[in-house]
Amino acid sequence: MASKAIGFVASNPLGRFDSESITCRAKVMVSIVRCSVPLSSNGPSIGLAERPWKTSDARLVLEDGSIWKAKSFGASGTQVGEVVFNTALTGYQEILTDPSYAGQFVLMTTPHIGNTGVNLDDEESKQCFLAGLVIRSLSISTSNWRCAEPLGDYLAKRNIMGIYDVDTRAITRRLREDGSLIGVLSTEESKTDEELLDLSRSWEIVGVDLISGVSCKSPYEWIDKTILDWDFNSNRRAGETYRVVAYDFGIKQNILRRLASYGCKITVVPSTWPASETLKLKPDGVLFSNGPGDPSAVPYAVETVKNILGRVPVFGICMGHQLLGQALGGKTYKMKFGHHGGNHPVRNLRTGHVEISSQNHNYAVDPATLPEGVELTHVNLNDGSCAGLAYPAKKIMSLQYHPEASPGPHDSDYAFRDFIKLMNHEKVKA
Repeated sequence: MASKAIGFVASNPLGRFDSESITCRAKVMVSIVRCSVPLSSNGPSIGLAERPWKTSDARLVLEDGSIWKAKSFGASGTQVGEVVFNTALTGYQEILTDPSYAGQFVLMTTPHIGNTGVNLDDEESKQCFLAGLVIRSLSISTSNWRCAEPLGDYLAKRNIMGIYDVDTRAITRRLREDGSLIGVLSTEESKTDEELLDLSRSWEIVGVDLISGVSCKSPYEWIDKTILDWDFNSNRRAGETYRVVAYDFGIKQNILRRLASYGCKITVVPSTWPASETLKLKPDGVLFSNGPGDPSAVPYAVETVKNILGRVPVFGICMGHQLLGQALGGKTYKMKFGHHGGNHPVRNLRTGHVEISSQNHNYAVDPATLPEGVELTHVNLNDGSCAGLAYPAKKIMSLQYHPEASPGPHDSDYAFRDFIKLMNHEKVKA
């Protein structure tokens, strides 16, 4: 049957055949449409001036000499920063307001950003500290019941630059191969590529104190707990109140909310607050918070940590963890491209459990340089780096990731409970 059909088509190339006295003929209709655009006698065609789409108007110039054309949103101008990639699938507003990103361009590996807009509840601080945002595709509309304004308007009001329609996959591959790179983002046509390249190669972030620019300027009391709609662990709270002093190296508000929800009365102090003043407050415990940059660039903070160790229970998170490592005599090092994202697997060596963690750091503690008695409690399963420490003799616990961020969603919240137990143990002893 099939062979007959093929033979029939071959013998009737024009589609004409006779079967049972029926004749079929193929007819083709051709239409010609003429388009014309009126030309202005006073200038060029209005067609180009009134295009409904945005054209490339920004450049990202990396220190390796590569130049990436893009489209801008948010603020305009020229900005320099360290380019890092973040693998989180969501939570871009928390990333924008995390002070730990000060001095950095954050490249999102998730291609579609902005579809939920921004809202009033997901802020981690009172402003945006990052240098800029780099994304593949900017949502042209928002769809979320909590949305207060579009992402572009939000960034423009806060003077933060953003670019889109850039090959984020190619840039990410380059960062993975070569490590974090300094870049310059510009919308200014007057600046040449060579000028921007020179700027990227003359700017430094290693050895720079970024903490002082994000820390609070004076002490304040924090009392807000986790909103009941989001509080998943309220039945596990201790009835007693614990007095905690939290050093603000770039602290995230949700860390403070979780501590308050566990029964802590919190005084937040600046990064330069003397240890002697902290001890005068007679706290049950001290929190050393997350923060941006190189821990070796803030020796004053390391000295503060040293003067508190052994006096009261302490809990270090991210930058606080690194400062504890240095205060104990250990060394920190700059990672190739760091850990940035909400999907990093971490093994708790005490329990054997694996947690999905949120991380944001370019530096890590070398556990081989720590003194005897310090216990490695957590390990990052992606690269085996140190993700947590404990030193029972000095009443110390620390994590290299954010236990409040809930990507797991609640894998790591036990850390706050462990801090409560550490403080309670000391209270009972006293």
